[in-house]
Amino acid sequence: MRLNQAIAKTGFCSRRAADELIAAGRVKVNGQVVREFGVPVSDKDKLMVDNKPVRVQRYTYVAMYKPFGIVTTCQDEKSRETILDLLPENLSHLRPVGRLDLASEGLIILTNDGELTQKLTHPSMHTDKCYEVTVTGRMKAQDFQLMASGVELDDGKTLPAKVKQLRTSTPGKQHTTSFELVITEGRNRQIRRMCEMLGYSVIRLVRTGIGALQLGKMTPGTWRYLTVEEINALNNQYGRSASSDRSKTKSRP
Repeated sequence: MRLNQAIAKTGFCSRRAADELIAAGRVKVNGQVVREFGVPVSDKDKLMVDNKPVRVQRYTYVAMYKPFGIVTTCQDEKSRETILDLLPENLSHLRPVGRLDLASEGLIILTNDGELTQKLTHPSMHTDKCYEVTVTGRMKAQDFQLMASGVELDDGKTLPAKVKQLRTSTPGKQHTTSFELVITEGRNRQIRRMCEMLGYSVIRLVRTGIGALQLGKMTPGTWRYLTVEEINALNNQYGRSASSDRSKTKSRP
């Protein structure tokens, strides 16, 4: 990462303040004064400000398959099980990127990288989030078109989405429809409200992708470290790169 960014990520100061420190010759990299903001550095380089060492923070990135009934918070006032309860103690400092409601399942990212969290969740970034949705009834073709073009909700019309029908089935006497939906918003209970507005009740809702990251063959309650390639794919549009590779899948204890 760039030197000014690295200093900011140590928590020492803001990036703008880091620019001023660098310009003033108060920053050293491996013992040498550096006055260029964009000099690339890594967590292996020794940074000093006013001859005092500062450390570049190491980030951790985890993908989890959040099961049904688990709360996407770090602490719950009702003492319900949270996603942090599914991780080992040494990862309790991580925080979820966005949310999945209690009745929803699927992919969620946990990290201590606040900048990536902000960029993936900020409305202006329009990050693709892919879901597999199963609803009651046989969904009509015009309703698929409405969902794709935008549904009027009480907080405004939803942005255009990508919709693909997957299957219909009739377990017993109940007809169901499953479809893939890709949205770029993160409104509260958005997909459930879209379906309700069109006259359908959601039976199951599973998030299968966030940007370039896919749920794949993960099962409920499991987690794994993201690979360097996956981290870089998420960061690629922001010009950032990863420096660690941890990809082993872990099972829920």
